[in-house]
Amino acid sequence: MKLKIQDSFRTQPDPYIFEDNGNFYLYVTGKHAVEMYRAKNPFGEWDYCGGVCAVEGGTDYWAPCVIRTGGKYYMYFSYACPEQALCVAEADSPEGPFVFRKKLLNVFSIDAHAVENETGLYLFYAKDDRNGAVIGSKIFVDRLIDPYTLANEPVEVVTPSLDEEIFKRNRFGDGRDWYTVEGPFYFREGAYHYLIYSGGCFENESYHLGYAYAKDEGSDLTKLHFKKYSDEHGFTPLLFKNEQEEGTGHNSLLHYGGRYYIVYHGRDLGSVAEASGGMRTARICGLKIHDDVLEAERM
Repeated sequence: MKLKIQDSFRTQPDPYIFEDNGNFYLYVTGKHAVEMYRAKNPFGEWDYCGGVCAVEGGTDYWAPCVIRTGGKYYMYFSYACPEQALCVAEADSPEGPFVFRKKLLNVFSIDAHAVENETGLYLFYAKDDRNGAVIGSKIFVDRLIDPYTLANEPVEVVTPSLDEEIFKRNRFGDGRDWYTVEGPFYFREGAYHYLIYSGGCFENESYHLGYAYAKDEGSDLTKLHFKKYSDEHGFTPLLFKNEQEEGTGHNSLLHYGGRYYIVYHGRDLGSVAEASGGMRTARICGLKIHDDVLEAERM
């Protein structure tokens, strides 16, 4: 189900939903700034609020996430500077403006998800890796010493392994295919830790949401051993195209009214040809959890 966005001509790639003080916020990828929407009810009308984070001379603001800690709001995102790299910005309100504070990495790095638990702050993100038998974008986690500083001890947690995760075949002309898993979103229920991610290229037929899980009583997220559900069961996407939509991926999660919902982007079926993937809009579906099995329920 699409979110009820008043301006129907706008798109919402890489939607990140955030609840604070009775309001719901949706932060999305934008060409000239991170853009934001606001609603009182996630299933009601969403108002467009404009850009809330930009850096002088920057462009292509991708995949923001927001976390509140220590009375401040921190946004993690990437922008072209000139290459996409993760940065952090800070604000006193979830409505911004978010002020650029620091570049976190000096390599291509995108799709952050900041997490805080009783053992501290962590950052999940996607980064390119050209070493090994499988090359491509992979998912890592690192500890944040403070909201502005990575420990620089990244641990690889999800590695591409399926043909459906190929971004482009023979990408560099050397016979090797480029794989992509990205867009990580972490959450925990009891002894189970889950990491939902996007696989493949958002313009390709095989683009999907998959997930990995770890059963562990511990809370140090750098020490978990995630298992990809697809590695055990073959290509079993959590969310995939159907007769109404395609390009389903890059999610965040909402816990509302006692249940979980996936907020993701997608396209109306067949629209990729006319817009080169540009018509990605925010959508929502239910999520059921059965220990190591996650099940998406379209609405």
